[in-house]
Amino acid sequence: MFVSKRTFSTYRALFHENPLGLPRHKPAPTIPRAHRGLPKKMPIAGVKNVVVVASGKGGVGKSTTAVNIALAAAGLKRRVGILDADIFGPSVPKLMNLKGEPELTEKGDRLIPLTNYGVKCMSMGFLVDQDAPVVWRGLMVMKALQQLLHQVDWGQLDLLVIDMPPGTGDVQLTISQQIVVDGAVIISTPQDIALIDAVKGVNMFKKVNVPILGMVQNMSLFICPNCQHESHIFGHDGAARMAEEFNVPLLGQVPLHADICTLSDSGKPIVISQPDSPFSNYYRSITQNMLNRLQEIK
Repeated sequence: MFVSKRTFSTYRALFHENPLGLPRHKPAPTIPRAHRGLPKKMPIAGVKNVVVVASGKGGVGKSTTAVNIALAAAGLKRRVGILDADIFGPSVPKLMNLKGEPELTEKGDRLIPLTNYGVKCMSMGFLVDQDAPVVWRGLMVMKALQQLLHQVDWGQLDLLVIDMPPGTGDVQLTISQQIVVDGAVIISTPQDIALIDAVKGVNMFKKVNVPILGMVQNMSLFICPNCQHESHIFGHDGAARMAEEFNVPLLGQVPLHADICTLSDSGKPIVISQPDSPFSNYYRSITQNMLNRLQEIK
């Protein structure tokens, strides 16, 4: 039966058994019990490289950075997708100016990502109403995440960027244990309070044997949009010192500027809307350094 036009809303009644409402023609891999050992990592079909963008702490510009990295990579002629792994607070739909429910493949067993600016996108934000809270316990969240990881038809991608939620909990462990992750990019501001959690993120990825591609120092300084005066309102070079301490590359630094914030909120990331601006160049440089590092470790 042809079912490509059936969308998520068709399956809402199946939520308690199947969070995303996908038919179970090919069951998503489950996490074995502890006494059976860790689950076998599975590559995502059609995806050459998976990079997670993490912070350990919210409010440091992680999602904005992840989206601009994905767009910069697409500008470098890579086939790119971005997966929003934040089940409770998805940001990718707004940042990428996307709305609507994803359709299903003809077989009805996979979600088709939405696309904008040449980047394929998948997010829980496409599957629930914008103002509706996701009030789920951990097991439901893990089921939904497994389906986002294993039941999305990405086609052929050179790079899948996963925008991780803050913290070092179930979502981070599930992703690092269930799929092959080629590297992690850690985002932090120079502020000590952000660096405390960034350290936890670095150590978590080391424990689960995910290579650290490098760090990005976001909001490295504030540039006044009127007089262009520079001020280090979050401290000076904290993330750079941390990168040196952990012997990981500093992929680059991005200042805090009104244009980056305003354009992100309007769904027109600066790499797309102002490609010739110095801030777009920062993101492109970070992306190229990340891709170079990825090639080195592989």
